[in-house]
Amino acid sequence: MKRVITALILIPLFVYLIAFAPQWLFLIAVSTVAALCFREYSALVSLHNIAPPGMFGYAAGFALILLPQRDAAFLILIAILGMALSLRSRDLSDALPYAAALLLGVVYTFGTLRCAVDLRAINVYWALFGLSLNWVGDIAAFYVGRAIGRHKLAPRISPAKSWEGAIASVAGSMIYGAIYFSKLMPDVPLAEAILIAAAGNVAGQIGDLSESMLKRGAGVKDSGNLLPGHGGWLDRLDSGLFALPVVYFLVSNLRFKL
Repeated sequence: MKRVITALILIPLFVYLIAFAPQWLFLIAVSTVAALCFREYSALVSLHNIAPPGMFGYAAGFALILLPQRDAAFLILIAILGMALSLRSRDLSDALPYAAALLLGVVYTFGTLRCAVDLRAINVYWALFGLSLNWVGDIAAFYVGRAIGRHKLAPRISPAKSWEGAIASVAGSMIYGAIYFSKLMPDVPLAEAILIAAAGNVAGQIGDLSESMLKRGAGVKDSGNLLPGHGGWLDRLDSGLFALPVVYFLVSNLRFKL
């Protein structure tokens, strides 16, 4: 019940912030959620016996979200500064894991959610689609996996997931994509809509497994406890964090930008 109530609160809130909120409020919301995800990521890093990224990670992340334009050189600067900060390590064998965890964390949380900002700049419906397509896929995977799931997808990482559920998730997102674009962005060709939906779903499922891998390595069930019935923000957004960059990349490189 807690899971359902939390979802009923979050879904309308997400829709409002993405589709209707003024830009300043949207940026505040994205930055806040990214910071919460980064906080949970940092806690997982600590449980892996790696020094957490610290305040520099937050500062770099906020700057990454708020930059007026994308600049790959900024990520290079983060990597360089991360290496510079690792010079403080008492044990030199800790330097590389710290710098790597810092860069990964900034990209994994703030960087991926920056893609939501960029998608919204193209069209609010792209941003909404990037975040919602895996919600539909998750529902399809849950019911199909529970009904006919027999072949384990990744038993060491997530024993409950099955190949049948994964296939149903892709199919569900493709159907959702076909309906979504026909109603909200009919100028998007059907083939490209289905392609983006499928690619985003597969990326999202990998994101789900990747976050589960981090948690299992850390020996915890959830990344946090801020969302009753869902765990933490990373638990709720793990698939979206992988889907958003894939959707943004395809939208940016296909022939339409609606």
